[in-house]
Order: sequence, then structure tokens, then C-alpha cells
Amino acid sequence: MALAKIVYTAHATATGGREGTAKTDDGKLDVKLDPPAVMGGHDNGTNPEQLFAAGYAACFIGAIKFVAGSHKIKVSDDIFINSSVSFGPRVGGAKGFSIDVALEVHIPGIDHAEAEKLVHEAHEVCPYSNATRNNIDVTLTVA
Repeated sequence: MALAKIVYTAHATATGGREGTAKTDDGKLDVKLDPPAVMGGHDNGTNPEQLFAAGYAACFIGAIKFVAGSHKIKVSDDIFINSSVSFGPRVGGAKGFSIDVALEVHIPGIDHAEAEKLVHEAHEVCPYSNATRNNIDVTLTVA
């Protein structure tokens, strides 16, 4: 789906794949990449799944704050998300690999039912959720 207006564009360069580096053009992110030992790596760097987990969690918190603000609900700065991104072969022998995501959302000071409403509405507006919708399994849990 096309953007109505470009508000911001991030630029990054990855070199060497899972055993290389990734950095942004402004130098604010500069990481060594290395697969986890379970995937044949040496655990000497981060990996794409960890970067995706961190990015999705941060973006989703932004979406919750946006939705809460539209309902005039104040969300505590102590909000946090435990994000898990799992990697593995695709189901049914299909070629390639895929990921699954689980977001465990903690919104202190908000009634559980209200928090669930905010999380489900945020899932409709979050750019990561929109990018992955109908492509990967995303499990949302309000703790």
C-alpha cells in the first residue's frame, strides 16, 4: 500500500549478511551481526530477529500511545513490551524460512479490559503490524 505522505525515511546498510555488520547512515546504529549458536553462529553480535523484536516493540508502544491519546487516555512512561521473534522453516515443506512474533504488553495503571482495547486498536495502526498482517503469526497478550 502506498504512503499518502512520506514523513521520515530511515537509511541503513547491511554488509556480509547474518555474519556481517549493519549501520545507519547517521551512525546512530552500528552493530556486528552474528547468528546465535543454535543457528551455527558464535553469539558475537546481534541478529536480524533481535533487531526486528526491538523495533516492533518500540513501534508498537508508539502505536499504543497514539491510540490512547486519541481517546484522551494517559499511558504511563513505564509501559513496556516483551517481544519475541521466532525463526524457523515454513510450515508444510514450503520453501524458505519465516518468523512468528509474540508481543506481551504491560500497561501499568490501566484497567486490563481497557488495555486490551488499546492493544487491539494499536495493532490496526502500527506500521510493523500493518507490514506483517496476513504474512506472519503475531500473538498479542496483555499482561
